[in-house]
Amino acid sequence: IAHRPAHKKACKKRLAELFDEKLFKQPPPNEDCPICYLRIPIDEDRSMYQSCCSKILCCGCVCANTVAAADTEIFKCVLCRTEAPSSDEVIIERMKKRVGANDAQAIVNLGTCYRLGMMGLRQDHAKALELFQKSAKLGHNFAHHSLSLYYRKGVIGEKDTRKATYHGQLAAMAGNVHARYNLGFDEGKAGNMHRAYKHWMISANDGCDISMKAVQEGYKSGFVTKDDHAKTTRAYGNSIDEMKSDDRDRAAAVFRT
Repeated sequence: IAHRPAHKKACKKRLAELFDEKLFKQPPPNEDCPICYLRIPIDEDRSMYQSCCSKILCCGCVCANTVAAADTEIFKCVLCRTEAPSSDEVIIERMKKRVGANDAQAIVNLGTCYRLGMMGLRQDHAKALELFQKSAKLGHNFAHHSLSLYYRKGVIGEKDTRKATYHGQLAAMAGNVHARYNLGFDEGKAGNMHRAYKHWMISANDGCDISMKAVQEGYKSGFVTKDDHAKTTRAYGNSIDEMKSDDRDRAAAVFRT
């Protein structure tokens, strides 16, 4: 009891240091696509979740299969060969089955359907928030990132800056580069440029374009050292190469049209 008042300030400082060690640690990259064995892209719209086998496939492999497969095989999962769902009801039924198995991706997907009123579901922000929170508790970085944005803007619940930062930090530590960029933006806005560029270098290392541009501007402005700029540029290039393929480029072109 006597120890705490005497060392409260030092203990608080040490706790902050320990938290920063976790916050600014480079997270592991995304897992590989189970078809092409290339790293899953960092942008969520460049990959697809298969509710039949609960796998995430890159859009390059999905599109390549659609082009190459026989007519009778086009509408089957490229991995497990399960028939594609024939209606929104079947999609939701499969999704709910995976939710029952505590599949974090399925939970956040179902939450998105409730948030937007998709797939025949009535829009229900309370249900959506409940599902996002459940997925976040399972460690899903996109769920944490989404909650951060929702609390930041008050989209489907109350506006809460503290909760927005909390979920943003957990998303960043779990590998979400967009959450990491936002943390850097907030630090820069607060005048904490050293912390801002640390965030941006970490997310640039994983292939985040906007963070790499921020690091380049920081180098020109003197906030980023020559050595850090060179290391980040190399790591960024390596990450881009690890996520790139001709099939993925073709799929991106298809989705743009």
